[in-house]
Amino acid sequence: MSVEMQSQSLLNRVLAEIRTRRDEFEAKRHVPRDMVEQLKQLGVYRAHTPRCFGGDALSPSEFLKLIESISEADGSTGWVASFGSAALYLAALPRETLAQVYVNGPDVAFAGGLFPVQPAEKIKGGWRVNGLWKFASGCMGADILGVGIGAGEGGKPLTAVLRPEDVDIVENWEVIGMRGTGSHDLRVKDAFVSDEWTFVRGGVPSIEEPIYQYPSIAYAAQVLAVVNLGIARAALDEVSQMAGGRSSITGAPKMAERAYVRISLAKAEASLRSARSFFYEATDSAWESILKGDGVSDDQTSILRLAATQAAREGARAVQSAYLLAGTAAIYDGHPLQRHLRDAMVVTQHAFLNESMYDGAGSVFLGVSPMRGYI
Repeated sequence: MSVEMQSQSLLNRVLAEIRTRRDEFEAKRHVPRDMVEQLKQLGVYRAHTPRCFGGDALSPSEFLKLIESISEADGSTGWVASFGSAALYLAALPRETLAQVYVNGPDVAFAGGLFPVQPAEKIKGGWRVNGLWKFASGCMGADILGVGIGAGEGGKPLTAVLRPEDVDIVENWEVIGMRGTGSHDLRVKDAFVSDEWTFVRGGVPSIEEPIYQYPSIAYAAQVLAVVNLGIARAALDEVSQMAGGRSSITGAPKMAERAYVRISLAKAEASLRSARSFFYEATDSAWESILKGDGVSDDQTSILRLAATQAAREGARAVQSAYLLAGTAAIYDGHPLQRHLRDAMVVTQHAFLNESMYDGAGSVFLGVSPMRGYI
């Protein structure tokens, strides 16, 4: 069996297990560590690890399509897996620190509760860190954790990196959607973090490899937005399967025999596929520019952010369409479209994907300075 066939076989096996266990992840409100270990086997966390430390050097599109596939099986697991992209901004750590991060291998899972940024006390050689941070998705299975401790260069958040034993996880992820992400609060009390273990998110990388020229904040939005492309694919496939049978409640004709169902499904497919094409077109254009030695322009970065926002929102609309077409059957606990709807709407609420991103993109189109932190 070829290496490619072995990789596909492993992916299929892991995806099948995710589908089997996604109710478990919802009940536990986190993706357990044994599943994180399987994500490591898939190469999720080594995808963007520096090649000099054993990373796989995947292109952005290769990584994003992997996260999309995982998200089709389960949105929460895809969201947790998306933080395999963290190597992009961890690359702003000193090279000597990165050698310690990857001393046991390239498969390092990072989680961060970066906001709200908490002021830390500057002391000799580092920082005394105290505070409470929210939304630390994947923290239950993380190997290292980051917390925001102030503003670095360009107003971007300065992040302190800690070991799990130095952080208390406050298990308070009581939400409707994305329950399995384990996005709990992090609490730190009087921890010392040396300067060498801090970095500016979006700061200058210490590693010279093509992937670290990719705009990290835009990528942070992309890896979350692509989750909705996966969820939307699952939702439309679900309603398509339902369309072949008669209603078990009313005995009404098959959904597939109703014109409004056919029309609505076709429109949802067209909108989703259009947004997906825009998303990957923008990604590949930026990557090709890097490989040619031209870097990524502000215009390209803005397009990446616009494409991410559009993908997240069109994905959510496709899920809503599927839910509406499914009728009464979809209102019951345990129906797949219930989970898809709840999860997809959470993605649209993320600060990197909210309505203000359109304002940022419009500003760039019109030559007006966009909001701080957009580029």
